[in-house]
Amino acid sequence: MTFLAFAENSIQLVPDGTLIFHIVIILVMVFVLNATLFKPINRILEEREKRTRGRSGEAQDILRRVDEKLAHYEHTLREARTEGYRLMEQERGAAMSERQAKLSAVREEINQLVAEEKDSIRGQAEEARATLEQDARRIAADIGAQILHRPISDAVMASVGQGA
Repeated sequence: MTFLAFAENSIQLVPDGTLIFHIVIILVMVFVLNATLFKPINRILEEREKRTRGRSGEAQDILRRVDEKLAHYEHTLREARTEGYRLMEQERGAAMSERQAKLSAVREEINQLVAEEKDSIRGQAEEARATLEQDARRIAADIGAQILHRPISDAVMASVGQGA
């Protein structure tokens, strides 16, 4: 029974003229809200989205330019290094050529000095032989004179030197 008591106090919706009035009010509210609130907010959101996309596109352009400049910088750096290495090799080659030229000049000078010294030694050896030969003849003449108890003439010594 109490259940039936609650059923009697409940609101029952019966379509009547107020329902149409409520629908019209809701439609007017949607139209007014759309015109005054939703469209301006949507327009602001669209502008923000355009700016964000524009800024994003601008940022992408900046990043692209940075990448291009970085690639250009790296390319230029590689070229500069290559040029530096080439110049170093060229300088090293020139230094090696200069070193070889100096070594060749020093070798030539040493060879010339050695040849001069050999000639000088040959000359000294010739002088020593000549001196030794004269000393040997003189000593031989002295020995011969002491053995023979008479002086030996230079003509005899010259004939003995040629015959020997």
